[in-house]
Amino acid sequence: MHKERNGLPGLPVIILTTAAMFAFAANSLLCRLALQQRGIDPASFASIRLVSGAITLAVIVRFRAARLTPGHADWLAAAMLFAYVAFFSFAYLTLPAGTGALILFGAVQLTMFIAGLRSGEMFGAIAWLGLALAVAGLVYLVSPGVAAPPPLGATLMAIAGLAWGVYSLRGRGVPDPLAATAGNFARAAPLALVLSLLSVTNVYADAAGVALAIVSGALTSGIGYVIWYAALSKLSAMRAATVQLSVPLIAAFGGVAFLSEAITPRLAAASVAILGGIALVLASRSQKPRP
Repeated sequence: MHKERNGLPGLPVIILTTAAMFAFAANSLLCRLALQQRGIDPASFASIRLVSGAITLAVIVRFRAARLTPGHADWLAAAMLFAYVAFFSFAYLTLPAGTGALILFGAVQLTMFIAGLRSGEMFGAIAWLGLALAVAGLVYLVSPGVAAPPPLGATLMAIAGLAWGVYSLRGRGVPDPLAATAGNFARAAPLALVLSLLSVTNVYADAAGVALAIVSGALTSGIGYVIWYAALSKLSAMRAATVQLSVPLIAAFGGVAFLSEAITPRLAAASVAILGGIALVLASRSQKPRP
């Protein structure tokens, strides 16, 4: 394992990583498709996604071969998971899949960069340049104009990215990330059900909408996380962070192929700035001198 982790990943790792990235991008496509066709309301989509994900992960954890000591219940992480799923769902009422994924991913990475600064991590000139480029790209994407995304949707997705960034930071170093994720889904699901009860006057769902929500929860979230954890054990932190740059691009092209969405010049330019800037930061982190 050590040799593969520091060298080039083998074919099984590449396949697992690719499958995980497509699963993460599919969450944007499934949510946008369900809401675009008015097959389900966003609160119900979030509830079904979390409940089906919680059931799937609980079954996987129950029957897997390895059994680790479960960690303590992290209610803050569960609350951040719920916030991410809820704001994500409401944002896709108005955002195209690719634009939403780009705002989400940019907000997640900016949250984690800021957390690194607050913890005392030192950024070099290249990292600061990359951070400035990413922020400029995000500002350009959401700035007023004919091609700008709806302000409310962009704000909701940015909040979802902030919540996911905090959730990711809470999960660093947990002894059993799969069991921790299963527990967080189980604790977040009741919060989503409460949201559905509060939105009961606006609840609607047909068979197709419910099916898309179940696929998003059980397959592209639940099974997607299992695949990602299997790949993570063979990837360096740098590679794990870098490959996630592909998620907004996969979502954007998926939106073109399956949702008849257009890749606008603004989205293309912002993608280059945001993803290129993040890549510069990640590259500079990987080249820090070792003590």
